[in-house]
Amino acid sequence: MNITMLLPFIVLIGAMFLMTRSAKRKQQQAATMRNELQPGSGVRTIGGMYATVKEVNEDTVLLDAGPGVELLFAKNAIGSVLSDDEYNRIVHGIEHDLKSDSDLVPDDASSLTETDDSADEAAAASDDKSVDLDKKDVPEEPADETAAAGAKSDEEPKKTDGDSEAK
Repeated sequence: MNITMLLPFIVLIGAMFLMTRSAKRKQQQAATMRNELQPGSGVRTIGGMYATVKEVNEDTVLLDAGPGVELLFAKNAIGSVLSDDEYNRIVHGIEHDLKSDSDLVPDDASSLTETDDSADEAAAASDDKSVDLDKKDVPEEPADETAAAGAKSDEEPKKTDGDSEAK
């Protein structure tokens, strides 16, 4: 037998092995995450509902979805456990205090090159210049000759007998 005939089958078997291995690893990580659920954790279900874990049982989880709303879910229905900051940002709209982060990256590069004095001067200079957004009364001229011809034809309409060139 020729080895070149067996090579595609070997590659196919190797690819199948790698895919099943990664799928098993993901399943193990999900099972570990679900087994480590603790009351008070913020979670997202596979259906997209955000809630707080109230009680963890062997196969079920009791979730607090709001004031007076408790829901019983299977552990397999928990899609992910969220960090406290992410849960508060999504559910309560509470943003994390960004001023405490020392590695904050600015949106534009201008603040990286300016000193505090030059930034104050630039702000003062931009306040002095005002932009006039009012429309000016400027007569508009036609953009091309066909528009100019159309303007002339509006002034003096032509009479035709129906046998014109517009057939």
